[in-house]
Amino acid sequence: MPVRRRTFDWSTAAITALMIAAAATVFWRDGPDRFVAVLRSDLGIFVGILPKMLAGCLIGGFVILLLPREVVVRWVGAESGFGGLLIASSIGVILPGGPFTIYPIAGAFLAIGADAGAAIAFVTSWTLLGVNRAVIWELPFFGLDFVTWRVLIAIPLPMLAGLMARLVLRTLGPRWESK
Repeated sequence: MPVRRRTFDWSTAAITALMIAAAATVFWRDGPDRFVAVLRSDLGIFVGILPKMLAGCLIGGFVILLLPREVVVRWVGAESGFGGLLIASSIGVILPGGPFTIYPIAGAFLAIGADAGAAIAFVTSWTLLGVNRAVIWELPFFGLDFVTWRVLIAIPLPMLAGLMARLVLRTLGPRWESK
């Protein structure tokens, strides 16, 4: 059974406090007109991002429903070994999309039995080795030599990040998992 997270926790409180402090500073320093202009601009960004966030969360929810827990646990669970990290990394390399898609999918994997090491390997490989980004952005700007060397150097990093995550979680033990 997945652990249910609280909607409002310490990180939400910290971000909220920073937002209030920044808003008060802008209001005090630059006046109400500038405050309203910034607020309108931020609301525009929020409205533009909201559909993407909704779609990403729906994708994550559908992943939970479509992938059997037993399969996820076997392939990328805590006992999947190095092969599980390799599978998670491979999925991250080929999966297109931005952070609004990838993070909900990683969260869904965690919710249905993937271990943190596999989720970290997945996100790290998407970040460092994503084919989509390399083909669309890097090749046209940097050329094949640069992209080839960058990818070759980055290949082991998702697996190393996943292994380190597993080591940290085993060291911290049940204290970490219960939070």
